[in-house]
Order: sequence, then structure tokens, then C-alpha cells
Amino acid sequence: MKAKSLDKKFDDNQSDIVDELDLSTIKRPNLTQKRVNVDFPTWMIESLDKEASRLGVTRQSIIKVWLAERLEQSTFNKSRNRTQ
Repeated sequence: MKAKSLDKKFDDNQSDIVDELDLSTIKRPNLTQKRVNVDFPTWMIESLDKEASRLGVTRQSIIKVWLAERLEQSTFNKSRNRTQ
């Protein structure tokens, strides 16, 4: 199916366009996984576990979210400083 046909089908709400897509080959750019090992002091692990438990998530999830937030903040601050 050509892009124009798919766009028209979507715009006209003719049907669910997901049936027209080959989902077996999709990839999420910049989201491939790479395993890393990080050593943390015991007090930090205990604090992470308490906070993760309070939020109802895993330790790994809270580490990922906090790192992502920090990296986004850092990127924002760098771009902001360039424009000033």
C-alpha cells in the first residue's frame, strides 16, 4: 500500500490501519538496549529499594526514570545556555 492510500484510509477513518502495517520489522530508534553493570554503595541500594517500593516499581525502573530525567534536564540546560 502506498503512503497516500494509507494516509487517506487513516484520515477517512475507514478502518483500523494497524492491519495494513508489518509490525514484525518495526524498531524503536535510539531505544536499543545495552546492559551495563554499576556498583552502588549499600545505603544507596537500600534507599532506592525503599523509594521503588513506595512507588510500586522495580529498582531498575526507578534508576532508569531518574537517570532519564537528569539527562533530559542536562540537555535542556545545555541548549538553553547556547541560546542566551
